[in-house]
Amino acid sequence: MTSEELKINVEKALDEIRPFLQSDGGNISLVSIDNDSSVKVRLEGACVGCTVNQMTLKSGVEMTIKKYAPQIEEVINIS
Repeated sequence: MTSEELKINVEKALDEIRPFLQSDGGNISLVSIDNDSSVKVRLEGACVGCTVNQMTLKSGVEMTIKKYAPQIEEVINIS
């Protein structure tokens, strides 16, 4: 998988997650993909400072991204 294909797959994963975050007044955006293994995202809106967001990041976001891009090893929230 090329870096461009990887980016497209990560964006597809975020598109799947986004409606759930938006229903709670939040959002998520892709910041970068480093070494084709680490994804940096930014939680936005109501997701910023939410006590649940680290759990959301690990369980929902990371799991969904890995479904589309199995080579991703970690997802990091940049606030």
